[in-house]
Amino acid sequence: MDGYEARRLANIKRNAELVQDLGLEDSKPEQEAKPPAPSSKRRKLDPAPPTRTSRRLASATSRPATYNEDALIKQTVSDTRSSRAKTKNGARNKSQKTKTETAKRSTTASPAPAAKHPDLDTLRAGWTSWTPVAPPPTRDETTGKYHFTSHPDFRPNKSPESILREGAFGGTYFRPLFSKRLGTTIEDDWRELPSEWTSGGGINVEKQLTSTEYDPAVNKYGVSCGQSIEEWEAAGWIRHEYDVRGWFQWYCRFWLGRRLDDGSGEDERQISRWKKCVGETGRWRRILLKKYVQMGVRSVFDEDDDDEERGEVSPVVHQTCHHWAYEVRQEALDRFWAEGK
Repeated sequence: MDGYEARRLANIKRNAELVQDLGLEDSKPEQEAKPPAPSSKRRKLDPAPPTRTSRRLASATSRPATYNEDALIKQTVSDTRSSRAKTKNGARNKSQKTKTETAKRSTTASPAPAAKHPDLDTLRAGWTSWTPVAPPPTRDETTGKYHFTSHPDFRPNKSPESILREGAFGGTYFRPLFSKRLGTTIEDDWRELPSEWTSGGGINVEKQLTSTEYDPAVNKYGVSCGQSIEEWEAAGWIRHEYDVRGWFQWYCRFWLGRRLDDGSGEDERQISRWKKCVGETGRWRRILLKKYVQMGVRSVFDEDDDDEERGEVSPVVHQTCHHWAYEVRQEALDRFWAEGK
């Protein structure tokens, strides 16, 4: 084998020298470059443009927006779940604190630059130029509901004065309000309220009406709820030619005898919203009454009972209904236990 291996190596060396002498070492045909193998990974496609648009962005256009009760119901139910973590000593969980801080920021944020509405002076004049044409409502002592002669189907059981005195809107409803739609700040319109509503030490104006920071402790049920006026304006739910602050301002003026008989249907629109919220088939009313049944509570606590104990049944929904001039009464709770409506 040693001789064979020596001969093999000698032949290889001789053949290499021959190739070199003939100049054939570079004549080897080049191999064609192979195309790169296809990647096993699929190419990422460009994302398709969205087929749906945000309701908030869509409503910010110039076209009239519709009132969406379902969105507010979802928000209220979410808030109700968050409020369950509230302890009896008044401490709140992280979610509640975050919501409170958000509400504070919304009331104190610097206004964005905006052009003033071309008809601002006309709008301002319209807010205060009306005269009362309807008498004050009467009250049914049995049910506690108020009766308006012009609109018998509108039957709230809380007056605007009682809502404010008992505590609502975190004390911020009549704060200085910058309207992006109008390009100006609205303030001091709380002064159009009757003096008897704000006199006698019953209402602290700075704390309960015009505070720039939302304070849940001001509210009757001690919790924060609802959206800010800025959010309502962005959603297109405020008709500035009538009530720049929305529902509750409309209710105050309606209570005092204003009627909008200009063909706008604004009174009917606001009453329709009230019905959807807390009327006989109103969703928030039903949510609240269902909570009483689910928790096995058959009695509505009187005003003199402990606020903390009374607030154990859905304080956020209680406060929301309070803003909409509704409070659960024993007759309604008994009927719901018996008939489910």
